[in-house]
Amino acid sequence: MEDLVQALGGLLLKAVPTIVLLVFVHLYLKAVFFRPLQDVLKKRREVTEGALEAGKASLARAAEKAAMYEMALKEARAEMYREQEEMRRRWLDDQTKRIEEARQRSRTMMQEASKQLDVEIEVAKRDLASSSQMLALQIVEALAGARAK
Repeated sequence: MEDLVQALGGLLLKAVPTIVLLVFVHLYLKAVFFRPLQDVLKKRREVTEGALEAGKASLARAAEKAAMYEMALKEARAEMYREQEEMRRRWLDDQTKRIEEARQRSRTMMQEASKQLDVEIEVAKRDLASSSQMLALQIVEALAGARAK
């Protein structure tokens, strides 16, 4: 067993320079290769994440602008509908006013025509009364003249 321990001790003694070399290579690679590689990957990740964040921010701004445009469009439509409704209401009011004016004119014309008709009826009655008296006198004279002959 002692031989085994001595053989192992000899192997370990011969392996020390290899272990030291491996540790040195490890530290060297870590300092020269892996650290710059990690820095590059870290910068790349930061740039990528920054670009993603910028893209998300740009999308958020675009969505906000789209919402603002949609709201402005909705307000413009509502304003247009209000104006159309106001115009329609004014048109109906104007039409109602004109219809009422036409009715009033027709009532006035009918009242004037009725008054004129009443006047003409009175004149016709007077003419008829005087004509009937004259006609009665002529009939009486004609009858009296026919009896006298």
